[in-house]
Amino acid sequence: MQNSNEVPRYKRILLKLSGEALSSASGTGIDPDQVAFMARRVKAVHELGVQVGVVIGAGNLWRGKIGVERGMDQSTADYMGMIATVMNALALQDALQREGIVTRVQSAIEMNKVAEPYIRLRAIRHLEKGRVVIISGGTGNPYFTTDTAAALRAMEIGAELLIKATKVDGVYDSDPKKNPNARRYDRLTYQEAIVKRLEVMDMTAFTLCMDNNLPILVLDFWQEGMLEAAVMGKAVGTLVTA
Repeated sequence: MQNSNEVPRYKRILLKLSGEALSSASGTGIDPDQVAFMARRVKAVHELGVQVGVVIGAGNLWRGKIGVERGMDQSTADYMGMIATVMNALALQDALQREGIVTRVQSAIEMNKVAEPYIRLRAIRHLEKGRVVIISGGTGNPYFTTDTAAALRAMEIGAELLIKATKVDGVYDSDPKKNPNARRYDRLTYQEAIVKRLEVMDMTAFTLCMDNNLPILVLDFWQEGMLEAAVMGKAVGTLVTA
């Protein structure tokens, strides 16, 4: 529970969620219970007065790599993934609105029947009005990951922090599931992450954040209170800065 007198350190954040976060234990499909859980997490931060933008992946519905390995054209595989992110965004929007949070879905690939086209100034206006904005459709171009889409949209909407939500409580020097002695980093510089070859985000997204001095916070989205603590500026997860 946060002290009611505390003021969030960050006014506007971009939350990067994986598609698998919406899935059941099998890692595929959309699990309504998981989506509802995520909506409650986002609601808790929104109620602190933080403006929240969300970019969501589609690994629970489609992995373009699998198609490419079987001979599918890379662009086709990537466009299928971008369309799948819209399905995830609509599921999360529905859950958020049932929690009483006014939410807008925007898509970099136009599909006006179900989502607004992504327009930077319109997204900012929604945030200023207290709406959660879920930006789907990736970058609208093939060959880019949703990590890169998250970094790009965070810059465009003027987010002060990019939060990468994971099931691990930060960045480690090795896989903590395989190595019980793995060391977790509280803070890293961009250069340290590169030199140590730590997989914070894909390199295109990471370089974009580094070049524009956008802090990246990697945290355990599923741990109670972590997201709220993060926006209050408390030491949770791993913070990557200049």
